[in-house]
Parts: sequence; C-alpha cells; structure tokens
Amino acid sequence: MDDDLRTATLAAGPLLLRPWLPDDVPALIEAYRDPAMRATLRMLVTDEADAQQWLRVRQEGREAGSYFGFAVVDRDLDGELVGNVALKYPAPGTGSAEVGYWTAARARGRGIAPQALGALTDWAFEAFAGDGLVQLDLLHRMNNDASCRVAEKSGYGFAEVLPARPPWPLGGHRHVRVRSQGVR
Repeated sequence: MDDDLRTATLAAGPLLLRPWLPDDVPALIEAYRDPAMRATLRMLVTDEADAQQWLRVRQEGREAGSYFGFAVVDRDLDGELVGNVALKYPAPGTGSAEVGYWTAARARGRGIAPQALGALTDWAFEAFAGDGLVQLDLLHRMNNDASCRVAEKSGYGFAEVLPARPPWPLGGHRHVRVRSQGVR
C-alpha cells in the first residue's frame, strides 16, 4: 500500500484529520462516555484496554487498506479531539465504499461533522479514483435526525430506508454521494 495513504492527513478549516495516535486514548475514552454515542456505535470504549483495542483495529485497517479512520482535532482549540471520520472497505474495482463519523458531545452543533466528512469525501474520491471509486454510502439509524442533516449538508442524498437487522433493532437510512464528472 502507498505510504501516502497510510500517513494521510487532511485539513478542513480549523480542523485537522489525522491518523489516530496512542496519545488519543484519554480523549477517546471521554468521547465514548456520551450516552448518545454508546447507543449508536458497535464497539464500546469504556477503559484503556478497550481504547487500545479500538486504536489497534483502526491501525490494522489502515495497514490493510480496508479502513481509514481519522481523528478530527480542532487546531483552534490546541488540537482538542472533536470527532472521528472513516472510510470503510474501499476495495479496488467495487466502485463503492462506506463512510462513517461521530462528533464528540461537547463539539456538536458547530458544523464539525459536515466539514470533516466533506474533507474525507474529497480525499476518498481523489485517493481511490484509480481503483474505480465512484460512490460513497453513509448509513445511520432511522431515528438519527442529526445524521440526516449532516448527510444532506455534505452532499449525500437520501437513497433508501434500510430494514432493521442485528445488531441494530431499528431500521436505517442510506445516503449516497456519487463522484462528480469534474473530480480528478
């Protein structure tokens, strides 16, 4: 895999999207104390061991080229962790991949998610254009109105309602963004 992909960092206004680091463990544990996050995310982080495992999964995914997670930090706030964005499963030749994100509770309502997701989207379409990436999907639970707003602000149009399936007891929404013809 290209070293540029392994070490990619992205900028979006005051936000820096960078690979996750071992020093992020305390901020990661703090972010996962939010009940809203705990209710919607698959992997829970409750202590240092969980956080280290969470970081290990992201590092292994990056090394394998199957998952590119970025810590979103605010440079105006001394590098405070404000969120996470990720590109999942960009397999060559499939034409599509999935994006995901979360925003730390104390940082919500500041437009961080659309900014960070926009930077990730632009990077993904550019970095994986040679692999045929033309579509990104964003999935969220049906009762997550904030994620619908983020998707729409980020250019991800509503595509369909998804049925409930384990481990999720509620259905969801799939939003889609297609690579524009002018993007290279």
